[in-house]
This record gives sequence, structure tokens and C-alpha cells, in this order.
Amino acid sequence: MKQYPIKKLYEEMEFIAYYNHWDYETLMNMEHRERIKWCEEISKINQNINGEKEKKNIFDI
Repeated sequence: MKQYPIKKLYEEMEFIAYYNHWDYETLMNMEHRERIKWCEEISKINQNINGEKEKKNIFDI
């Protein structure tokens, strides 16, 4: 089993916490796929607000 890079984990958590103001425990208890989905959804909202066409999500591997 490959371990998820800790730097990437904290980037995802920081991104979600910044926009949704969720606490550390909530974010750490999320499954990886759920965190990625939240990052994608937040990115879509920001792109719509900024009038940008859909780009590659910064969290895409």
C-alpha cells in the first residue's frame, strides 16, 4: 500500500479549511477521495466567480 504524501494531505486540508472553515479533526477524519471532491467543488465555485473557464484542478495528480 502506497502512503499518501503528507505535504499533499496538508495542502488539501489547508485549501478546504480556508474556504469552509472546518476544523483539523473534521478534515483528518475525511477519506482521501472525499477531501479531493471538496477541493474540486471549491475550485469550480472559484472559477465560476472569477469568470474562468474550467481548468485542471490544482489537486489533480
